[in-house]
Amino acid sequence: MKRLKTFVYGILAGINIAIGGTAFLSVESKPLGALLFTVGLFTICTFGFNLFTGKVCYVFERDRDYAIDLPVIWLGNLCGTWLTAFVESQTRAGAALASKAQALCQVKLDDSILSIFLLAVFCNILIFIAVDGYNKNPHELGKYLALLFGVTVFILCGFEHCVANMYYFSMAGMWSVRTLGYVLVMTLGNAVGGVLIPLLRGLMQKV
Repeated sequence: MKRLKTFVYGILAGINIAIGGTAFLSVESKPLGALLFTVGLFTICTFGFNLFTGKVCYVFERDRDYAIDLPVIWLGNLCGTWLTAFVESQTRAGAALASKAQALCQVKLDDSILSIFLLAVFCNILIFIAVDGYNKNPHELGKYLALLFGVTVFILCGFEHCVANMYYFSMAGMWSVRTLGYVLVMTLGNAVGGVLIPLLRGLMQKV
């Protein structure tokens, strides 16, 4: 039952990231879209859903069972993003969303593996700042500013978030073996970026 709850909460997180992605695709202004995308992480943190990019940041601080949960969460995120894209494709908004997603995804697929990896590393440095700021900032305003700045900045910089991209590729209808490979590279980059600050911070505390 614990794994099932982990998976379902992963699906819910994927749905919320997809809704954030929908907001991003629905407006012409990139800064406004980046700001609105924050609704995804805001909801996930508020309700305690399972987002891979947030959970992976603490993998070295937790036990083995926590690490085993991560692929379950990743699959839940994938299911949630795909499900949202599928449902949206049945609505009048579907064609416009798909067109914008296709243009966005083509840029990603035309990029090099190294570039994708490095952009994903930078993305999760910001996700860690957002999530850890939300979890540990003693001030209510500070918690939400951490989410706001962390998410908005990574989108405006063009950094790669594997779960957001699960939604964009699903909405674009552009899944393939190549696409899966790119998402896995993004996942690895997000994992590296997510643990970077916690590991270095832990090492410095021992000095």
